[in-house]
Amino acid sequence: MVTRQNFQRASLNLSYLEWNQGSEPLLLLHGMADHALVWSNLGDDLQSQYHIIAPDLRGHGDSSKPESGYRFEDYIEDLTALMAHLGWTSAHFLGHSWAVKILTLWIKQSPQLFKSLIFVDPVFIQRFPRWFKITFPIFYKGLPFLRAMGPFNRYETAEKFARRLKQYRGWSPLQEQVFKAGIERKKEGTWGSKFTIAARNEIFNEVMLYDGLTEEITIPTLLIKPEQGLNRTAWQLRSFCQYFKNLQILEVSGNHWVFLEHSAEFNRIVAQFLQQQGDSDTKL
Repeated sequence: MVTRQNFQRASLNLSYLEWNQGSEPLLLLHGMADHALVWSNLGDDLQSQYHIIAPDLRGHGDSSKPESGYRFEDYIEDLTALMAHLGWTSAHFLGHSWAVKILTLWIKQSPQLFKSLIFVDPVFIQRFPRWFKITFPIFYKGLPFLRAMGPFNRYETAEKFARRLKQYRGWSPLQEQVFKAGIERKKEGTWGSKFTIAARNEIFNEVMLYDGLTEEITIPTLLIKPEQGLNRTAWQLRSFCQYFKNLQILEVSGNHWVFLEHSAEFNRIVAQFLQQQGDSDTKL
């Protein structure tokens, strides 16, 4: 039931997945270096009730990969234009990891667009000090999901490396499908991620410039906190508790990519939260 669509915005092409059986708008945003197919299981489960859009953000997946233009404002402009293209005046939003910061900055600009928020293991939510930039090469070489960008001499080598990563633990059919959709053969014959180095570098620079949370937000929000995710202390979630006045935090089993590792349980939690919002609207 899912279809691959394209939205042309000036010279930029945004590729996205669409489940168009339901009517209630739901926008799903993947994290850094991922792509829309990570939401394929969730989209399949929720499609009867929701009109679901999951874009490949610029620099990722099958969307355009310009040499520059990976600021938060670029992503927000892309998504605002995509909503206008769809005819959406508001929606429910779900974001994973770095994409949560896109949502927190966007909601300050256009709160009328947001019906509810679901955050999955957020990262980089607040501003980083300038000196932090000197550590970026360490992150690029040390973070396994960035090392998975390659290059690899052979596809089999890339797959062998991927099977050891947290997001592919268990190597289910869904995980294998996600991996294959995120890798490509380069012109020089090597294999590597569709996520680009230009996007990686500018995104890391951007996270230093902005505080994602600076004012109170009353929109219903669910924060999904995997036990083996990135947010393991109360201190890491302090700013969410401070600024979100209608916040639920739910701890679940799994790692940073809980939607790939425990997709059935993850889908149930998301469906339950969204149903609560529908029930509240009915009572009003």
